[in-house]
Amino acid sequence: MDMNGQIAHTFQIINSNYGISMKFIAYTLGNKIPDITPAPAKRQWMDDTPQSFAYRCLPLNIANSHGWQILCPCDFTAIWNGGIGMDAITIESSAPEHDRPLSHFGSGILTFHVNVLFRTEAGYNMWVMGPSNWVKDGIVPLNGVVETDWSPYSFTMNWKFTRPNHKISFASGEPFCQIFPILRNAVNNCDPQLVPITDDPETYKFYTQWQQSRSKFIADLSDTESAARQEKWQKAYYRGLLPDGKEGCPNHDIKLQPKEFKPR
Repeated sequence: MDMNGQIAHTFQIINSNYGISMKFIAYTLGNKIPDITPAPAKRQWMDDTPQSFAYRCLPLNIANSHGWQILCPCDFTAIWNGGIGMDAITIESSAPEHDRPLSHFGSGILTFHVNVLFRTEAGYNMWVMGPSNWVKDGIVPLNGVVETDWSPYSFTMNWKFTRPNHKISFASGEPFCQIFPILRNAVNNCDPQLVPITDDPETYKFYTQWQQSRSKFIADLSDTESAARQEKWQKAYYRGLLPDGKEGCPNHDIKLQPKEFKPR
């Protein structure tokens, strides 16, 4: 137990490749503990693409499972009439009021309260967003960045309706939020530069090799007897390989496996 009788759910992030160990703590604020789960790589719309080809895009897969999701505690529907007042959103649900989202800000914004206080180690913020690559018609998630290494304040997750008089729904257990730690000031500390690729001979060489192989691969796809037709898609980036077949990165991620939050 932590002070005030609150349970601290702790996740210790350990990256064996870089030797980094970091705690990510969720202080629960009462008896109603949100359902927080490792973000899965699967998405229904990706399953539904022909031969599930969307999963061939490794950046999509990594983004899908990049962090943890907070799940909706109840079924509900909501509709926005286009007004700016808080009464412009109508929410229908049989769930208790504390489980439902609400209209808190007006302007067609639907608000989920998150009954937990997250804490990261010094120098880390927390990125707050909707579930990545999760398609929902008529409403979009609003992203946020929270300084969770010092702040004693909880946050809300907000979605904005994109058109009036269109009913949206969330199911119990459906994710409404995705979170992960990020280094503070990483953007401010960047030194952005525009550089002709020819100024970096090695990168230019590999890019040219990839560009040529890509063009040939696409052209060969029309030949039913070609190696490209058998291979179906180029896998160099997926495998972490350079165009010449050599290893491009010793810490290349093919999948992420976030661990569960567990009581401390």
